[in-house]
Amino acid sequence: MRKNAIFHSGRLYSDRKWVLPFFASLLVSVSLVLTAILGRGSSSGGSEQSPFDIIALSRSEEDSSEYFVESDLERSLNANVVQKMEAPRLAYLISGTKGDSHRMMRTLEAVYHPRNQYILHLDLEAPPRERLELANTVKADPIFREIENVRVMSQSNLVTYKGPTMIASTLQAIAILLKESSQWNWFINLSASDYPLVTQDDLLHIFSNLSRDLNFIEHTRIAGWKLSHRARPIVVDPGLYLSKKSDIAWTTQRRTLPTSFKLFTGSAWVVLTRSYLEYCIWGWNNLPRTILMYYTNFISSAEGYFHTVICNTEEFRRTAVSHDLHYIAWDTPPKQHPISLTMKDFDKMVKSKAPFARKFAKDDLVLDKIDKELLGRTHRFSPGAWCIGSSDGGADPCSLRGNDTVFRPGPGAERLSELLQTLLSKDFQSKQCL
Repeated sequence: MRKNAIFHSGRLYSDRKWVLPFFASLLVSVSLVLTAILGRGSSSGGSEQSPFDIIALSRSEEDSSEYFVESDLERSLNANVVQKMEAPRLAYLISGTKGDSHRMMRTLEAVYHPRNQYILHLDLEAPPRERLELANTVKADPIFREIENVRVMSQSNLVTYKGPTMIASTLQAIAILLKESSQWNWFINLSASDYPLVTQDDLLHIFSNLSRDLNFIEHTRIAGWKLSHRARPIVVDPGLYLSKKSDIAWTTQRRTLPTSFKLFTGSAWVVLTRSYLEYCIWGWNNLPRTILMYYTNFISSAEGYFHTVICNTEEFRRTAVSHDLHYIAWDTPPKQHPISLTMKDFDKMVKSKAPFARKFAKDDLVLDKIDKELLGRTHRFSPGAWCIGSSDGGADPCSLRGNDTVFRPGPGAERLSELLQTLLSKDFQSKQCL
């Protein structure tokens, strides 16, 4: 056996067929080494990177962030990607409670446009029959069924006015809208007691000419009595763990003010960009989640969460426009809830140039006046250029749908344009997040 093995080995190395492949591979290896050396030397004086270069682990600390996934997410959000500027799309959350389903439908029809997305949330205080009726109404509607842009949240949540459950419900709706549609630009939250003062053609036309980075969120630093009344107490919202609605519970403990972020407050009604809300949901630097946990035990957290996040985030604080785009009337001094608007407030609403107003009593006569004089509603929807049907014989012109990228702005667009010119002035912008 040993002799055979030796003989086999000698036969292998005596075969000269290996010489040519050996020298060929040697020549290729030498060529590659020389190319790498010469390429590295020539690239040191130029801007082109050699395909053989690798990332040096001795980079300066300024570049060290490139190794972390958070920086990739941040760059993807802030990248200046050239996009075709098409007409914007809006995403609405319309929320209500027991007895609000009909008011929610009236508000929905007043702000409806085929380009937009809509999600309805009737909270857990409403009886199951009312929620089912609302869902069946949307499901049976031929236009909603064709376009598929109206959804009713199947999960109803308890919403406590002063507690964090309002923010939790809003964030859930935003997450659903982000998951279901990738084509909306701004998010708008309304309640059943809100109503528009301009048509969607007015609103979409004006927003077509706006930067897609602007967030309309009324805000101011918490100071004075609000620091003691809102920031120091610790409250518990029973809606987080009970199935029946009750008021927030106050604890005897008080806490110190945060030092890692500044507290802001403002209106709970907002018009926020998709990019900012993606940040609130993803929160790659953990600030949105940290602030959300802090506001879990905060009084009226819906009037502070989005405001505190945006004003403590460098990427977004300059995008905050301190206005909620609502007309709201208050007593003097202000009480917990705003004044219910009636006929006597109509002229003030128009002069405010705001696109929305609140709050309205159910079926108040001023709503009919808004429909007739500001929205031009003769049928279900506020008319727009997308309604191309005939109105002969009292027919609904919106029963036939046309191009939804074409708008027919009216006086409401002029009023809103004047308001935005004021809001975007240098004097107004100088007050951002101060």
